[in-house]
Amino acid sequence: MHVRYGRTAAAIAAASTVSILLAGCGDNGASDGGSSGGVVKLTMLTGFTGPDAPSYQALIKEFNAGHPKIQVTMTTEPWATIGQKLPASWATGQGPDLATPSSDPGAIFNYIKTNSVLPLDSAVGTGSTQINSGAFPETVKSAFTVQGKLYAVPANMATLVLYYNKDMFKAAGITQPPATEAEFIADAKKLTKGSGGKPSQYGLSLADNNTIQMWPILQWMSGGDIVGSDNCAAVNSPASVAALTKWSSLVDKDHISPVGQAGADADTLFSSKKAAMEINGPWAAAGFKSAGVDLGIAQVPVGSAGPVTLASTVPLMIARTSKHQEQAKEFLAWYTGKTAQTQFSKISGFPPARTDLGSAVNANPTAAQFAAALPHAKLYLAGQENATKIDTDAYVPLIQKIERGADVKSAADDAAKKIDSYTGCKR
Repeated sequence: MHVRYGRTAAAIAAASTVSILLAGCGDNGASDGGSSGGVVKLTMLTGFTGPDAPSYQALIKEFNAGHPKIQVTMTTEPWATIGQKLPASWATGQGPDLATPSSDPGAIFNYIKTNSVLPLDSAVGTGSTQINSGAFPETVKSAFTVQGKLYAVPANMATLVLYYNKDMFKAAGITQPPATEAEFIADAKKLTKGSGGKPSQYGLSLADNNTIQMWPILQWMSGGDIVGSDNCAAVNSPASVAALTKWSSLVDKDHISPVGQAGADADTLFSSKKAAMEINGPWAAAGFKSAGVDLGIAQVPVGSAGPVTLASTVPLMIARTSKHQEQAKEFLAWYTGKTAQTQFSKISGFPPARTDLGSAVNANPTAAQFAAALPHAKLYLAGQENATKIDTDAYVPLIQKIERGADVKSAADDAAKKIDSYTGCKR
């Protein structure tokens, strides 16, 4: 499963009985100590089970070819399985040397609390075998730095763009993708066909659960937010309420998108040519093209607050109990270096997880679109220790209520109270 559905991994795990162990992840207490014949063997667990998995495997293969004394083996498990098993595994000194604990950057707090993850500061620098954290996008570096210590590097970096069906646009007489929020709304209405609340074609495919969030972008466009800089809920601010009122009405009354879609549903609707637009990340491009969609890619339309989109990143961490910490740090330095990130961007379509490689990906039109969005991309609920609870207990229920006609101000006020209880806001 790719990054898209990871945000609610904790909720899925809690609701599921998962019997799969972290098979193949290695054991830091293994009898050979993870080395054989002078070769250090590092185990790495990730949740990259989707179509982007070969890109990560290709990168690791390249590292192994150039580092005969350090060999990395990557295994994959669903995010829900990792979220359920890895905390106890790492806390007891078992499990892999390296892991992506969740697609939610906020998951690092849980591992820091249990003293399970290794701080990386001793490996930070600008040398060829050091982690150049200064090259990471500032929003990513900030999310992975807790009390002044860096605990993770980005396993990937993604932004969301606007995917659109060129054939549907042409049939509707629309010659260009929307550049402004007003055009976005007008096009979504025009591209919605049918009546009675069940269109035969939707203008936009929005998801509200089990998804990388799309709705925050619709708030950010107009200056709204979920949590403010004062660490208090902003979801019921005038700007947020106005934005949520506008877009929930478009769903509830104009039926531009189905109600209650999970991320997989939203993707299926677009790939099956039943929706003209979707906001999504780089992992989706190959699937949409293989489904026969005449795919167009554009930047997210700009609202009154200026250009903005959502950024997504997955933390990659080292177990504190790993017996091969120095080799693991060397791997992370290589993985986030210029050569590896340029190569990964070319083969995956993701933008590089560095701010100094923009020109290196311009040859790939898809990657270039995502890279172009980096300067104005924001992480959802960045720095919030209880990000998953805020999302699943407050924000998702809010969106689901207002899509079905609930009073926006009242629902937002209720959500704000719950959010404040999770952020520790003192009003």
